[in-house]
This record gives sequence, C-alpha cells and structure tokens, in this order.
Amino acid sequence: MVGLVVVCHSRPLARAAVALASEMTRGQPLSIEIAAGLNEETYGTDAVAIMEAVVAADSGDGVVVLMDLGSAVLSAETALELLDDPGRVTLCPAPLVEGLVAAAVAAAGGAGRDEVVAEALGGLAGKQAHFDGFVADGGDVDAGPSSFVTVTDPHGLHARPAAQVVGAARSFDARVSLRNATTGSGWVPASSLSRVATLGALQGHELEVRASGRQGQEAVDRLVAVVGSGQSSALDGVPSELSTELRLSTGVSAPAAFSEQNVSGGGPPGRAGSAVGGAASPGVAIGPAMRLREPSVEVPDQPSLGVDVERGRLEAALDETRREIARIPDPIFDAHLLLLDDLQPDAAAGIEQGLAAPKAWQAAVDGIASSFDALPDPYLRGRAADVRAVGHQVLRALLGAPAAAVTGDGVLVAADLTPAEAAGLDPARIAGVLLAEGSPTSHAAILTRTRGIPAVVGAGRSVMQIPDGRVVALDGSSGEVVVGPSEEVLASFRARAAREEGRRQGARSRAADPAVTSDGTQVLVGANIGSIDDARAAAANGADLAGLVRTEFLFLDRATAPDVDEQVAVYRAIAEALGGRRVTLRTLDAGSDKPLPYLPGPVEANPYLGVRGLRLSLTHPAVFAEQLLAIARVARETPVSVMFPMVTTVDELRRARGMLDEAVNRAGGGRPDGLRVGLMVEVPAVALRAAEFVPYADFFSVGTNDLTQYTLAAERGNPALMSLARGLDPAVARLIDELGRAAAGRVPVAVCGEVAADEQAVPRLLAAGVRQLSVAPALVPLVKQSVRSVGVDQ
Repeated sequence: MVGLVVVCHSRPLARAAVALASEMTRGQPLSIEIAAGLNEETYGTDAVAIMEAVVAADSGDGVVVLMDLGSAVLSAETALELLDDPGRVTLCPAPLVEGLVAAAVAAAGGAGRDEVVAEALGGLAGKQAHFDGFVADGGDVDAGPSSFVTVTDPHGLHARPAAQVVGAARSFDARVSLRNATTGSGWVPASSLSRVATLGALQGHELEVRASGRQGQEAVDRLVAVVGSGQSSALDGVPSELSTELRLSTGVSAPAAFSEQNVSGGGPPGRAGSAVGGAASPGVAIGPAMRLREPSVEVPDQPSLGVDVERGRLEAALDETRREIARIPDPIFDAHLLLLDDLQPDAAAGIEQGLAAPKAWQAAVDGIASSFDALPDPYLRGRAADVRAVGHQVLRALLGAPAAAVTGDGVLVAADLTPAEAAGLDPARIAGVLLAEGSPTSHAAILTRTRGIPAVVGAGRSVMQIPDGRVVALDGSSGEVVVGPSEEVLASFRARAAREEGRRQGARSRAADPAVTSDGTQVLVGANIGSIDDARAAAANGADLAGLVRTEFLFLDRATAPDVDEQVAVYRAIAEALGGRRVTLRTLDAGSDKPLPYLPGPVEANPYLGVRGLRLSLTHPAVFAEQLLAIARVARETPVSVMFPMVTTVDELRRARGMLDEAVNRAGGGRPDGLRVGLMVEVPAVALRAAEFVPYADFFSVGTNDLTQYTLAAERGNPALMSLARGLDPAVARLIDELGRAAAGRVPVAVCGEVAADEQAVPRLLAAGVRQLSVAPALVPLVKQSVRSVGVDQ
C-alpha cells in the first residue's frame, strides 16, 4: 500500500484533514502520517519530523507527500535529502484537503504511487466545475446575483466588521465583490481585507454586493446580513477616553459593561460588582496602565541574496508572526492574520523585482498603509496603524530584532503573555498584571504567582481599550478591577493593599517556622518548581520541600532529549539550592498536548485524553529509562521522591516502578534510603480506586488542575469555562475525600495543584486527610500562615 504524509503548518488542521480523508475510505486500511506544526499550538514545519513521518508511512510501496504552502514545500524537499532512498517518495503539489481525500481513497483501494499522485492532482476538479466565470481580478465578475445594503455600524466598515465580511466571503464557493455605491468607488474583491477596508464605507453608506459561482446567491445574502447587522460596534473602534470610574468583573458580563461605558461616553459607569473569577495571583496592585513596547526597527540597505533565499526569509518570518498572533485567540487578531495574506503578494512581487526581503516587505506595508492614510474618515485613517503594527512584527522576525519590552512602572495590560514574557516580568516594576485572555491555571498565571505579582486574567478583550497612563486598581485575590477609580475607591484599595502587605510581612517573618494547625497537626508546605531559580526562591520563602519539580522544563524547546549527565547536573543543582530538603521529581509530563519533536506520538482527536504523562514515557522506554537513571543517581545524594504523572491503572504504576528498580540497579550502591515512589492523582478513576494503588505507592499527590478538568469536562486553559474550574469544586472535594479514606494511616496525601493555595479550600483539604501542600514559591509563607489559622477538625 502507498503511504501518505501530510505536511501542514497547523497540527489541528492536519488532524482534521486526515480525519476527513479517513472517513472517505470507509474503514479500509490506510497508511497515513502527519508532520504538522512545531507543536500543538505553534505553526510551522520541521524537515526532521517530515523525514520520520515518511519512514513510518512507507510499508513497501513508497510514499506520497502532500503539503499546504510556503515553507512546507521547502521543509519537504529538505526531508528528502535526509532519506537514504528519496526515490521512494513523491512530493505532490495537489491542494491539501481535496488532494488528500482523493489520494487516500486511491491508496486505500490499492492504487500505485503514480495513480495516487494523479488522483490527488485531480482532486480539485470537482470544485472547479462548480465555478462559472471565475476570474483573477475580483472586480471583473461575470453577471450574477447582487444586492444593496446600508452600513449600520457607527464606525463604518472598520477592521472588525471588514474581517467578518472577508471571512464570510471566503466561506462560499463563489467570487464575491463589493463597491461603495454612495461614493461611486470601483469594485473590490470581498476576499481581501485591505481592499474592503479601503472602500471608506461609513455609517449610512450604501454598498452593492455581487457574486458569481455555485453559491453566489448564498454569498450575497450572507454578506448583506453581515454588513447590515451593525453588531461589532461594541467590540472595536471604541473611543479611548474614559471619563468616569469603571468597575469590571472578570465574569462574562464584564466585557459588555466595559464596552457599553466606552461607547456611550457618558451616563453611569457599568458596575458588575465584586468579581467571581479570573483571580490569578493574590495581592493588590495600583498603578498606571502600561503595555509591552515594540523596539524600533531600521530596514538595512542590503542587496538581495537571490529570489529563493529572500522568499525563504519572508516565509519564515511570516510563519513566526502567524504563530505569535495565533497564541491569542481573540477575533480582533483575525484581521491581522488577513492583513498578512494581503501584504504577502506585494512583498513577494518586490522580491521578484530584486529587493531584499526586509525592503520588499516594508514597501508592501507602506503601500497599503498609505491607502488608508488617504481616506477622508479619521477612524479609517487610523486603521493604517493596524497595517504598520503587523508589518512591524514581520520586520522584527525578518531582522531578528528584540521582542517587546515594558517601559515604566505600573499595571501591565495585555491580551495575553507568553511563558517567556511572564517569566521576564520584574516584580520591582510591575505592580500587577491584567490580561484579556487566559485562565488561573494558564502558564502566564502560574508564572505571575511564582514571581509574586498580583494578576487578574480572562477579563475580556475590552480591557485592551484602557488608555496608557490611566490608573488601574486590581485585586488578584478576588479578581476585581477598577479603571479610573475615584479617590474613595482608591483609598479602599490602598487600605486593602496595606492590610495585605502587613499580612505578607507577618507571614514572611515566620516563613521558616513549621506550619502547625491550631489543634496541633503539622502540615508540610512545599513549592512547585520549574527551574533552579524557582528552587532558590522556594528556599528563601521557607518551603519545607520541593513538592513538585516539573522536569519537563529540561525536555522542552530542544531537538533531542537531555542525556543522563545533564539531568543529573540540574537535579543536583535544585537539591543544593534547597539545602538538603526533600525533592519531589515528577517524571516527564509531556505528550500530545505538550508534544516533543523527538518523541512523536499518534494523531489524536482529543490530546488531553491521549498519550501523555506516564503513558508517553512507557511508550518511549529508552528515554524514560535515562530519566529514571538520572533520578536514581541523584537519590544517592539527597532525599528524592519520584512522582509519576497521569497514572490511570495499577499496571501502569507497577511497570513504572519496575523500570525504576532497574535504574536503581544500574546506578549501583543499592536502593537509596531516602527514595520514595508515588503518583499524581489526576484521573478520577484513581481517586475512586485508590485502595488498589496503596500497596504500590509511598505517597499520593493530587493534581487538582487536571483532576478538576477531567471531573468537570472543562478544559483547564479555556477562559470561557473559567467559572467551572474556580476553587475546590464539590465533586472534586468528594474525590479527595475518597482518596483520603483509602489512604488513611497507610499512605500520606499531598496536593500540588492550584487549590493548595486557596485559603478557603485549605480547611477542607486538611479535613480530608491532606498533610502536604505544594504551591508557588512566593505563596509558601501565606499558605503556612493559613494552615496555622485552622484546625483539622474545624
């Protein structure tokens, strides 16, 4: 059977295409592999991954590789050079989805490689047959259905509704064009964001929509509905002035209240009351709003290195920029992605004319931005800033310029933060963080807690309208945010901050003391650690141990797994930073939702329920054995607990323990006295069957983030489901009770999830039998103080 390989910039897109193709083969055997994306969320292509996919797909009859665009072709060509026998592989330029479906059906039916390629190349024929008068210039459409519609949006056809128009136009098998009948403009293709926006369509202007093709009438009807709806005014084009105090709730009603206040420009401010969600990092922050600033970038006067080289540079920069934009799932950034599509052809033309990629790109940006500058409406002229902003992102990627940085002191307002950006925040300058996106269990939220910076997340994209310099007050414990607070409200926040600081100072003064409840029960309070610096912070904050070391930080963002010596050096450094305290090393917690290029996994429809955690380690025993050997060697020098993640069955735990025993034997010197073995309780089935695991475990550690996710069927990183994951859910609490009863007097129980830092949850956890809590290093003193204030039997 001929094997198939799908090369695509997006892994979810590739999985969906493969699922569709597999559906068409009606259960027939099919050899198909995916080499898509750099990971689950990052766009790009990797030649080594493609080469490995080709090898896996080749069952003896050769392989056909289908690619989406741009650098996918270059990466596939590079992959051929890595193969011992590239002659067994054919790169096929067929359209990805249609070509893949046709190729899959042919391959599953036993066709040879040439026939599979021919079928793939003909995959688009069916769609082409539906088009009549399909022409290159969007303005020269054959006669077809047409209609007129009046623009109702107060700001006209600005970025957001223009992006909606483009998205709608592209969703039909039709060629759609628009013209501004009021101004007498020419026709423009409705599939081009920049061309649609330059119609200068204002509120009250009349547009004519026409289309040709099989779905021409449907396309016209849909665009008329989009243009005439006027539903985006509360989401874009909001004036930056805020004349009154505005109180935000991070619940779902907050963004609407914020937008309405801005749009109305007067009247009583929207007040959503105390926040009930989005509290990401405790503490009170007051300060002027500020943002990450892009450094200036100068285009060098350099000659072209050749069309192919410069085209490759541009493709790579565009891929990087798309990945940056895609990290923030906000509709407003859809317009930025569409702008990239509009700018790319002009830049490519400049490269063909002999310009270097940076100069060609800048010329394309200047050309489209100037078309906005020439418009009479001041709001539409302002859209030139969007073009220049996205242009700057690509230029920075082209030239390797530094990323955005914070200037000044205050409250950082952002759509979201990457882990690298959050890790780089300076607590001395950043009073607090307010994010439009994210959830309390996101990487950004975890890192703000680690650095002790108050934060509120998932507040809605309306917070991006807060002007620079406007005073923001937020409470990271409750999620409350006030923009432009009155003196009375400011005084309230300052009093709250003073009480919080006093409480923190009191907790810090006793950080090194044991955490003993009011009725005499000692509770160990450890730190969750993801680096050597975190270990130092844990020791400084009085942590009794490292309750969780996320060892995957050693495995991520690299082409090969760390060897035994590198792992030993890092684990030893963490132990030294903690001064001999116990170190709980969680084995590699990666997999389909946190993929590693050197540990490829299967295509999965739901990666959170797939091959991850211990399942992945057992699938790759060589890498797992190396990590266990490194842990065994360090355990000879310092007290170490080994913790296995994502355990579901007793058999998995027994297999992992058996491999650990083999590693101990390889390390020599007998079994270390301080070595303990446990598992994370993240799967509800383990909590319900805990008694079966007790004989094989020295401890249990509850990962409440994942346990909550799986119990409530609510993905932990989805801000829309933030309310479900807040605090200690009663169903999760019952599972911990079951675990505590099964473990009572036999196996100690710890909690290393975010709930361990929730003061309201701590008494409930202690009553369930939990005797160890592990939190972000900066929160250790506060959690110890919280333990001292309660009794186990309360």
